[in-house]
Amino acid sequence: MTNRAAARRYGRALFDVSLRQADPQKVEQEIAAFADLVTQHPDLERALSNPAVPVPRKRGAIAAILELAGPLSPVVGKMLLLLAERDRLVLLPDLVAAYRERLLEHRRVVRAEVTTAVPVPADRLRALTESLARATGREVLLDARVDPSVIGGAVTRIGSIVFDGSVARQLERMKARLAEGA
Repeated sequence: MTNRAAARRYGRALFDVSLRQADPQKVEQEIAAFADLVTQHPDLERALSNPAVPVPRKRGAIAAILELAGPLSPVVGKMLLLLAERDRLVLLPDLVAAYRERLLEHRRVVRAEVTTAVPVPADRLRALTESLARATGREVLLDARVDPSVIGGAVTRIGSIVFDGSVARQLERMKARLAEGA
């Protein structure tokens, strides 16, 4: 099993438990803060991900950090200790991403991305967000990007669905039709 797949399984498990035993939003904040703490200290990150460091030392380090961190949700503490015991702390960043995705699904929020050739004014982005929300029946978190290769129009991606209304795509289609006819 790949690390990303394992992280998704741990993230799903943590989310399912947090739904029953804790506030899922608080758990997300706590697990993300812990992951940020680890990445902000490169020596700690190397020690926790190094297979040469014995598992009991990693577990001890996590336990000590949890004591110093103050009160955390019990589900977060248990998950971190479990990851340490199984020598899977390297999964922490991917676990946080997987947990966040589950939380968004639970809150009926979908991520969308729009790519245009030039920056889009805020009022147009708001209107696009509202249109996408009506179309999907969910709240939309829209990320706007600029890519001059689009030439004009927009490319909108919601999950794995892509709506390509770019001038570049239209030119590609026209070129293909002309090549077929020649």
